[in-house]
Amino acid sequence: MHQSRNACKECSHDGHAPTGPAQLMTTSKTIAGLIGPTIVAGAAAVLLNFGAWPALATQAFRDPALVFESGVLLFVAGLAIVRAHNCWAGGWPLLVTVLGWFALLGGLSRILFPTRLADIAIPAVQSTGVLATVAVVLLVVGAFLSVKGYSREC
Repeated sequence: MHQSRNACKECSHDGHAPTGPAQLMTTSKTIAGLIGPTIVAGAAAVLLNFGAWPALATQAFRDPALVFESGVLLFVAGLAIVRAHNCWAGGWPLLVTVLGWFALLGGLSRILFPTRLADIAIPAVQSTGVLATVAVVLLVVGAFLSVKGYSREC
């Protein structure tokens, strides 16, 4: 389905099932309502278990089967988001599209290179500064998407 560039900025408030441009805003809000709380939960888990997280992540990344399986799940989630919401116009819905593509490409990299990713990921999670920064950024992004996903406004 082809959407105009302005389609991402419109929203219907009439209570009926939206069609056309309003449908994309409904899709943006639905996806944001799903991935926002998921990102918040993941980031909160990292921050609440900060001392144990490097060891947990190291163990997970050293298991190629787990990396591969998580890649399949991430790839499917990213593909679903991109198929339903590939909107490159401005505004907050762009964040949904970008996260969909990150999920798709991140999943694909885990599927294709399950043994090689440990060499990249393990040093990153061992750096507490990087880990804390990424967790806080994801917490903010997830909270933002949660608000957009559950608010009554566009």
